[in-house]
Amino acid sequence: MNHRVTVTNALIYLKFYIMKLPKFLLADNSEFPEDLFVVHTEYPRFILNVEEEDVEWLDDLEGDDEETVANEATKVVEEAFKWCDEELAKYDDEEDEE
Repeated sequence: MNHRVTVTNALIYLKFYIMKLPKFLLADNSEFPEDLFVVHTEYPRFILNVEEEDVEWLDDLEGDDEETVANEATKVVEEAFKWCDEELAKYDDEEDEE
């Protein structure tokens, strides 16, 4: 048994219980100044490039029925776009109040 892997897995498990993450995060990067990203922190984890409408999956999508998996993936990506639009609207509202 590899104790190092077991300890690492336990630390990751503990970190998720200690640190509560929001379901979605907005991100940007100076190497991609025109792009905006949404990071989905729950399964299936992914990074969505909002400007390019491109998804990078961080988890393997699992399921018996390929169509169901595809539908669930589409649903969560659409949810990410909707969340992003709502979040950006909040920023616009804050700027309008100033």
